[in-house]
Amino acid sequence: MIKVLIVDDHALVRMGIRRLLEDMSDVDVVADAESGEQALAYVKTHSPDVVLLDMKMPGIDGWEVTRRLKKQTQILKS
Repeated sequence: MIKVLIVDDHALVRMGIRRLLEDMSDVDVVADAESGEQALAYVKTHSPDVVLLDMKMPGIDGWEVTRRLKKQTQILKS
């Protein structure tokens, strides 16, 4: 099972992606986050295999989230 975290500041986008992924038998959407701050916290608690990340968000944007995640983990492909 592939664990996925969805990150986007627009609820409608998160909901649409979740619905698409939930139809896949080998994908488990473990959480969705509306901000970069939430995403960083959820990565620690849910240990997703994949993070689908909006790059343009208010506050901590996707680029900064990616930089911080690269520092936190050895296994990260962007």
